Amino acid sequence: MHFKMNEAIELLERTPQTLEYFLSGLSEGWLHCNEGEGTWNAIEVVEHLIEGEKNNWIPRLEFILQEISNNPFPPFDRFSHLKNMSQTSIDQKLQEFKAIRMQNISKLKSLIEPDLHLELEGSHPAFGTVKVRELLSTWVVHDLTHISQIVRVMAERYRADVGPWEEYLGILKETKH
Repeated sequence: MHFKMNEAIELLERTPQTLEYFLSGLSEGWLHCNEGEGTWNAIEVVEHLIEGEKNNWIPRLEFILQEISNNPFPPFDRFSHLKNMSQTSIDQKLQEFKAIRMQNISKLKSLIEPDLHLELEGSHPAFGTVKVRELLSTWVVHDLTHISQIVRVMAERYRADVGPWEEYLGILKETKH
């Protein structure tokens, strides 16, 4: 096992700043590009991350820590952000994400004692038994997945413009349709 609480927190703390630095002040073209119908642009990814901060990671962790029976924790609607898109600017969304994430990291630190809680189990509505360690690891990899997604989507925007260099650009090979 590779999970270490302090390393997980290192990454979780950096995601908001990484996205803020990368997305803040970009033109609408960069923020609204996607990979086609049914895919997300950078703004939608940030909205999804905000929704996860509100209704996924910490609520599920608290459920596991408080639950005595094997009731599954409530499902998380991964697409709910698409139904209620806020009209705030990308900078406001990034500030909201940063504020909620910092609150959640503080709460995480107060809730978890790594020597006691990482192997506690809860019931996921689709996967069945999951451990706190797995939930926290997934939170970290989820961040990395969406950072990668944003970069991939933005690279795709210039696919037709790179000409013969496409052959040397691994990110475009990964997304070739």
